Amino acid sequence: MNVQLYEDAKKIWRIMSETGEPPELTLGMEVHKKVLKFFQVGDFYYFIFNVAQGSLDYMHESVTRIMGYRPEEMSVARLIDMIHPDDRPWFFDFENSVVDFFYSLPLEERFSYKVRYDIRFRKANGDYIRLLQQSIPLQYDEKGTLLRSLVVHTDISFLKTTGTPVLTLVDLDNDQQEFQIPIKKVLTGGPSFTRREVEVLRLLLEGLNRYQVAEQLSISKQTVDQHCKNMLKKSGQPTIAAILVKAVQEGWC
Repeated sequence: MNVQLYEDAKKIWRIMSETGEPPELTLGMEVHKKVLKFFQVGDFYYFIFNVAQGSLDYMHESVTRIMGYRPEEMSVARLIDMIHPDDRPWFFDFENSVVDFFYSLPLEERFSYKVRYDIRFRKANGDYIRLLQQSIPLQYDEKGTLLRSLVVHTDISFLKTTGTPVLTLVDLDNDQQEFQIPIKKVLTGGPSFTRREVEVLRLLLEGLNRYQVAEQLSISKQTVDQHCKNMLKKSGQPTIAAILVKAVQEGWC
């Protein structure tokens, strides 16, 4: 399980919630009523995301039927690890964009929106399915700080078989009006690049040669060469120069 991806995501979520440990939330009819707002044709499960701690407070048992995992096996780190490698940059970009959008709003308007986007997730058997992720605020404090959100995952594999993920916001106070926001990219280094590969990419973009990159990162030149080979394979580009051009053109950095 890629722990670093989870830690990177927590850095984004901490912007919205500075509370160390939110007060206890009692599950009840209010939660189930909110689930109805997410109605979408398809099989679904839902969970309560503790924004303050970056953890799961509750996972519905239907996750077993859809994803093949027992509720007690699920965690935020596992969910992120289940995301298709090609969709992970989209996930981080979407989360970063949503946090940036909400953070720019007045406190009284921050919790009037539903967030919706589609991402491919890996099931326990190794198969990938496309899930529509929808979330709304569930609990916040007197300062307007988000503490917990309700998230619903709906299987839409039969509705969308190809194409890139799409982020949409829904204004719950304005007749469910849908709109999109600019995507604020996070440096992820392109499809499934590791953290070290991203560091190598950054330094190459700064104009350093491979020997200088090795010295800067306190690694061998051979290790830098191996990272470059890995990036070539993952990106499908013919040369490192082509990777650098692609990184600038597509906002990898």
